[in-house]
Amino acid sequence: MCERAAAQLVELSDELGFVLTSTDVDVLAAAGDTALRAEFGDRLPVVLLDDVEHSYWEVDEEQLRADLAG
Repeated sequence: MCERAAAQLVELSDELGFVLTSTDVDVLAAAGDTALRAEFGDRLPVVLLDDVEHSYWEVDEEQLRADLAG
């Protein structure tokens, strides 16, 4: 699911011109930083827009387009 969401977001970022940042919470957790894994663990992948949870498990493309346009 994460790979599918990432690929979709890459395509959308190219089309819509937003900066995409990706964080692997498992890598952070393995390095000792478990905060994001604890916060989002059962909802991964999570899409944040301006540091606010926008969608999880799947990219809500229609809503993302609307929110970026507004």
